[in-house]
Amino acid sequence: MKKSKNLIYASLLVCFAFTGIKAQENAAKFGIKGGVNFSNLYTEDVDDNNVLTGFNVGVFAKLPITNSIAIQPELYYTTKGAEVIYNNAFVDGTGRFKLNYIEIPVLLVVNLTENFNFQVGPYASYLVSGKTTNESNGSTFDFENNLDTNDFNKIDAGLAAGIGIDLKSMSLGVRYNYGLTTVGKERTYAGTNYTFPDAKNSVMNVYVSFAL
Repeated sequence: MKKSKNLIYASLLVCFAFTGIKAQENAAKFGIKGGVNFSNLYTEDVDDNNVLTGFNVGVFAKLPITNSIAIQPELYYTTKGAEVIYNNAFVDGTGRFKLNYIEIPVLLVVNLTENFNFQVGPYASYLVSGKTTNESNGSTFDFENNLDTNDFNKIDAGLAAGIGIDLKSMSLGVRYNYGLTTVGKERTYAGTNYTFPDAKNSVMNVYVSFAL
């Protein structure tokens, strides 16, 4: 009888330990992340060679829904922009746009295997600063001196998707952000309305994250 009780106690102890392990596996995770950005501004005639290299750095939370599905909100500082070749009725030349945002993506993370996941969801960004350089063949539109942060749309929004590999407390991944809003504001010049730059953000980033 005593052996039976001991066996019952041992079984209960194992059950409680296993339950505790599963609870820890499904617990919310918080951490830091950062990576390298390869950004562009896409239009109908986008040139994929006009890529700027930048970075992103911030924090994240991973909130499990089930064993294989989680919601992951993030908050980070990220650089975007591109080199743009323009040619219109007024002027032609080459402009370089360096745009810096505070970004919040909210991602659905699906674990396809124990260590491999797929991420997808919307993002919204707020422009904190913008810098431009210009090499122009025309003297009437020198946007390097005339354009500043207030000349760009403050809000950028779009869709993000990527893949990740989980290695205990560290994760590695690749993600693409597809912008849905135009970077430049609409302006009027000589009675004509135009948008400059009439393009949207496109960013590929490679990142590493650490759960704390």
